[in-house]
Amino acid sequence: MVEASTFCLSDSLGDIHAGTSHGLFYRDARVLSRWELSLDGRAPEQLSVMLPEAFRARFVARKQPSPGVADATVLVVRRRMIGSGMRESITVHNLGDEDTAMTVTLAVDSDFADLFAVKEGRAGSGGCELNATDSTLHLTDRHDHGRGLTVTATGDPVVHAGSLNWRLVVPRHGTWQTVVHCQPVLGHRTVAMNLDDDDQDNPTNKIRQWRATATTLTAGGPSLTAILQRTESDLGALRMDDPADHTAYVAAGAPWFMALFGRDSLLTSWMALLLDSHLAMGTLRQLAKLQGVTEDPVTEEEPGRIMHEMRHGPGGDQVLGGSVYYGSVDATPLFVMLLAEARRWGADAAAVRELLPAADAALAWIDDYGDADGDGFVEYRRKTDRGLANQGWKDSWDAISFADGHLADPPIALCEVQAYVYAARLGRADLADAHGDPETAARLRARAQELKERFDDAFWLPDRGWYALGLDGAKRPIDALSSNTAHCLWTGIAEDDRVTVLIERLGNSDMDSGFGLRTLSSAMGRFNPMGYHTGSIWPHDTAIAVAGLLRYRHIPGARELAERLSAGLLEAILEFGSRPPELFCGFDRAEFRSPLPYPTSCSPQAWSSAAPLLLMRSFLGLEPNVPQRTLTLAARIPERAGRVRLADLRLGSATVTIEAEGAEVKVEGLPQDWQLIQS
Repeated sequence: MVEASTFCLSDSLGDIHAGTSHGLFYRDARVLSRWELSLDGRAPEQLSVMLPEAFRARFVARKQPSPGVADATVLVVRRRMIGSGMRESITVHNLGDEDTAMTVTLAVDSDFADLFAVKEGRAGSGGCELNATDSTLHLTDRHDHGRGLTVTATGDPVVHAGSLNWRLVVPRHGTWQTVVHCQPVLGHRTVAMNLDDDDQDNPTNKIRQWRATATTLTAGGPSLTAILQRTESDLGALRMDDPADHTAYVAAGAPWFMALFGRDSLLTSWMALLLDSHLAMGTLRQLAKLQGVTEDPVTEEEPGRIMHEMRHGPGGDQVLGGSVYYGSVDATPLFVMLLAEARRWGADAAAVRELLPAADAALAWIDDYGDADGDGFVEYRRKTDRGLANQGWKDSWDAISFADGHLADPPIALCEVQAYVYAARLGRADLADAHGDPETAARLRARAQELKERFDDAFWLPDRGWYALGLDGAKRPIDALSSNTAHCLWTGIAEDDRVTVLIERLGNSDMDSGFGLRTLSSAMGRFNPMGYHTGSIWPHDTAIAVAGLLRYRHIPGARELAERLSAGLLEAILEFGSRPPELFCGFDRAEFRSPLPYPTSCSPQAWSSAAPLLLMRSFLGLEPNVPQRTLTLAARIPERAGRVRLADLRLGSATVTIEAEGAEVKVEGLPQDWQLIQS
């Protein structure tokens, strides 16, 4: 379950077990590490669990029947909502013909562990002081007395240090209920909870308000509609609000990345433009506030650099050197790309203008710090042994290797990073034109073209038929075939004749698993279908590959491969209950008929949740340009999707509805002074 900076991980009964990764987490700290319900000292038996929204769940169970009795007569329903804390109602239904007596116990504890300590299995016990008053259980962080949790409940429980207890008699065919509230404490102050039904900031009200302004997406196929509805719900729950300027931005994903990230939040916002274009500007504003202004080797901050991640937990000052860490090589060009794209989608002109200095500082970082050796390519090398060894989107230690499997030495220039820089310069050139600066526009376009030519010379491997994953510290091409090469299609840095060959390479069974594109070809030395970045499948990665292929839809085979990859990915998503996980294992579909989950995958994860939106946009060929008042569509909707409909799509001051089936498109609400371009 997830809602902004709060998430909850439990078993299917709703219990949180000590010694596991379970917990209620608030602002990167685990505030509950035990939450176990028992009836007469025994755990109930699970019947079902339902999640109507990402932040609401209903757990249904039965009291275990007496020995020798097959049927139970006591039903237990737990309704949980999370927001700034947690509310849980526990209802006991007596379905029998006699009154029933029982003891209901809720065992409670916390270790106040930092998020990453939990993720890495380093969280210990003994971090909590427990105190009970008449009706309240107080949990206090032993190492930070300003952090804690209060637990209160209705129904007059007997409160002990570590449990709430009710002795009750439930009449025949009757019910009993208690409502339990868990309220975080930060800086010795209780956090204002937003879980009352009449609270304007209640998660249900927040997502209702968001849906009222977001595009409504439906499809002829019910399975695709289910995926789109889950996408909308999850992205709504991953939205985080900044009360200072009333903007929303997107967190990276639950359970481990409920924070602002550079790369993840930028790419998610790009993909989600179809659903909510305001999310992009909120994300850009937040990242601009944290843009680097000085040099710090520990946090890897540099002037103009866009940060990698931000943390708030008790271990935040020890995570990657600080609460804000800057070790990302691609977030900075992605920032400029998104700003230009947001303008095309109708972002407020004044808001775009305010962010131009941040975009220019980002381009200056690319030229000065990103290209430290002056060879024209942006590369990375961590500043200390505490930083990330790899700083592209594949940031695990073994992600960047040669075809034979040996790891590349830094500094490393990744192929997709050069592609992003190419698009960033073109995007800033468009912004310069829009603001009456043709000289800057011409200079940036010339530099982008120069990069495109130099990139082709240095990265294309004619004997292999793909772009090198990168260049190593000795400027040798890292010759592994990876999904990174498909990102070069997405930004348009690839030449047409290269794309013809790439289509064949990406479409072979070593890359196409049947459920999506592998991060690394199965023919490479370091391939591992269970590896985080060395053979697994990431939905956002496949979606970007599809978007890249459809950018070159005029080249034979591009559309066919795009349809095949997207069909396999959507079938995999359905296997995961219509919610795309962060990643899953890259075994061949012929080997396992269902996709195998990756054990610690985030779900929901922002850019995975947004991946279906990028697929829809790509097959629609949807490219608005609000300042020029044009709407371009090149729809070729796959047959199995049926008729797709985008209702109340907001493009600046215009609100349009688009329906498409196959190559047929109908647009309603387009202002008369706009031009509709179809191909």
